[in-house]
Amino acid sequence: MNDNVKKIHEASMNILQKTGMKFYHPDAVRILKSHGIKIDENVAHFTEAQIMEWVKKAPAKAPLYASDPKYDMQIGGNSRYNGPCGGATFIMDTEGRTRPALFSDFIKLLKLFEGNPSYCLNGGLACQPNDIPTESYITLLALASMLHTQKCIFAAAGDYDSMETLIRMACIRYGITVEELKEKPRICTIANTNTPLYLDKNMTETVLTMAKYRQPVIIASAAMAGTTAPVTLAGMLAIVNAEVLATIALAQMCQPGTPVIYGSQSTNADMATGAIAVGSPEGALSYKYCAEMAKFYGIPSRAGGSLSDAKSFNTQAGYESMMTCMACKESGINIMTQSAGIINSYLAVSYEKLITDFEILDFTERYMRDIEVNADTIPLDLIDEVGHAGQYLIKEHTLEFCRKELFAPHVSVRGAIANPADQFDKNIEKQTARLLEVYKKPEVSTEVLKDLKTLLLGQNIEETYIDMAIDS
Repeated sequence: MNDNVKKIHEASMNILQKTGMKFYHPDAVRILKSHGIKIDENVAHFTEAQIMEWVKKAPAKAPLYASDPKYDMQIGGNSRYNGPCGGATFIMDTEGRTRPALFSDFIKLLKLFEGNPSYCLNGGLACQPNDIPTESYITLLALASMLHTQKCIFAAAGDYDSMETLIRMACIRYGITVEELKEKPRICTIANTNTPLYLDKNMTETVLTMAKYRQPVIIASAAMAGTTAPVTLAGMLAIVNAEVLATIALAQMCQPGTPVIYGSQSTNADMATGAIAVGSPEGALSYKYCAEMAKFYGIPSRAGGSLSDAKSFNTQAGYESMMTCMACKESGINIMTQSAGIINSYLAVSYEKLITDFEILDFTERYMRDIEVNADTIPLDLIDEVGHAGQYLIKEHTLEFCRKELFAPHVSVRGAIANPADQFDKNIEKQTARLLEVYKKPEVSTEVLKDLKTLLLGQNIEETYIDMAIDS
């Protein structure tokens, strides 16, 4: 694998020097030129020395702070965090029927992720509501997130104005100054490159604003082998690596030491239809190599999730999600976004799949925890005492270890059940109800709510939508 990583690196260096990376934003071109990067119109050509000089300035860990300190994150190293789903425009029922996602769905998803202790990160673009203005997405979804979670804030990407508003919102919500925000980052977002080999204006403004305020930014490529990138995975990975490194270099030129996360949501296209294939073995391999490339450069990683192309909540949704999730966990991805709920190639969120994916996360976490081998876990005296044809069920050792050694599932059906065909669905319903029942909305002072509302009204956001976020 190390040999593969080195070859991908070398190919990326060749691509960046010969083909280059296109930057559409004049601010990006200006910054690159001022740091000695060769620009041919708006295409930047980097030498390996130039790229590596700036990539090496990126820190090995990206800290992120929550309103409840128990959810603080140190992204990088051996840490493994789960991130919420994102981008779906529809909600799917168990029969595969879909309806437009609503703002109430976004808030329900916030509550479900909040109730799951496996998450330290919440918010983002968990779904794209159909009933709020698209031009206000970033601000309204961030407002709802800040008011409904005590965990670290995931936010959507946007232009300068939207991102500056986001920064001001964070300062008001958490009662901190801009300098304090820089010292202890509160917001993480994703800036996606455009494959092949360019960065658009909106994503540039996201990167530069996050760098300005030293907030962690995931720089990610979402290439598709066979359509937007070469059909061979090695060729696709070389392009992905070139895009991510060039954008990381830009962020470091803007503000050296900006916390960045190497991201890839890349996979293949289905050659029979041209559609994206998110639950494929090739997608799983792409997530694995995202982790490997990030380790090679000594920076944190983000990829993957529990992903499926299934058109309904079925067996395909299960096996594809388990494979893509396990690939991320075993390879050491630091933030696994899209970790629960996504179905039909990012088009929809299924609440039933979300709860099942929570179970997949628990299964894989138990697997990754491995086993502990010591005198307590190999009880030789007890084994000798029980001897031949005995039993361990009521022994003190079993009572002591059964809850911490063995994972007890919330959804999976085991043992003798009166109506086994229905029990799985009933377990999903029970777990959904339990998570919503344990949810507690954070307490926010009237003064903070007033200041947030004043800020957003000043950004020409309608009061009706602001009140939807506040009152839900």
